[in-house]
Amino acid sequence: MSPRPGETAAGWSWDPSLYAGSAAYYATGRAAYPPELIAALAAELGLNGSGLLVDIGCGPGSLTLPLAPHFARVIGVDADADMLAEAARIARNAGVENAEWRHARAEDLTPENFRPVRTVTLAQSFHWMDRPRVAALAHGMLDDDGALVHVHATTHMGVEGDAALAHPRPPWEAIADLVRRHLGPVRRAGRGFLPTGTAGGDEETVYRAAGFLDVTRVTAPGRIIERGADDIVAAVLSLSSSAPHLFGDGLPAFTAALRTLLAETSPGGVFAEEMRPVDADVWRKPR
Repeated sequence: MSPRPGETAAGWSWDPSLYAGSAAYYATGRAAYPPELIAALAAELGLNGSGLLVDIGCGPGSLTLPLAPHFARVIGVDADADMLAEAARIARNAGVENAEWRHARAEDLTPENFRPVRTVTLAQSFHWMDRPRVAALAHGMLDDDGALVHVHATTHMGVEGDAALAHPRPPWEAIADLVRRHLGPVRRAGRGFLPTGTAGGDEETVYRAAGFLDVTRVTAPGRIIERGADDIVAAVLSLSSSAPHLFGDGLPAFTAALRTLLAETSPGGVFAEEMRPVDADVWRKPR
């Protein structure tokens, strides 16, 4: 059964507090998309600095801004005004002049206000949306030779593994236990709870039902990164399930306990992680 508009999982509805307070932490708490991903997408899509990109659920521009040099214009759309303010700040500091930002829910977009669009991107955002509706809207935005790019990624944390690293791995299991001690055992999301997570795992069915047919996958390899304690704190606070507003007056106590845990794990304050590969599915209309 498809989710009802505004609902991604049974019993849970989106509300504006989903990422309240997280925007300031997102850009530093999430690992940047690797340059290899941007290069692979540019090659697969034949990007040449022309056309319009619409990045739906753009957050602070994590994918919008690296792709901006490959388009004439880029538009980032997000339901969180603070995320857009952060994106605009980062764009100004980076000297990106062809980006604009629109505050809207994906479900409320009007394709006619964007056409003609060369590329639509959805990166770590689709699972929060009424996916059939948003896929259909994206299909309606695109030129006949345009493409939708769905990025599969986990950027707040790395993977478990046996690789020898120069520094300790962040203690993610212990961090999850700490969050549960402060917020309870059931995953939080905005003003509600998501005990079984969001909808996902059948994107192919959703996109094909919306009219997309041909799909090509590009992959950027995993890599090892180093992160400081501040980066790990930011990563935790960048998550909807541990967004700052959820802790209320208990936020200082939580962050203090988190920093103590990190100091016990790595007295030097430096961590290393092996990030998972990043896959991107490029969906095109039938020809």
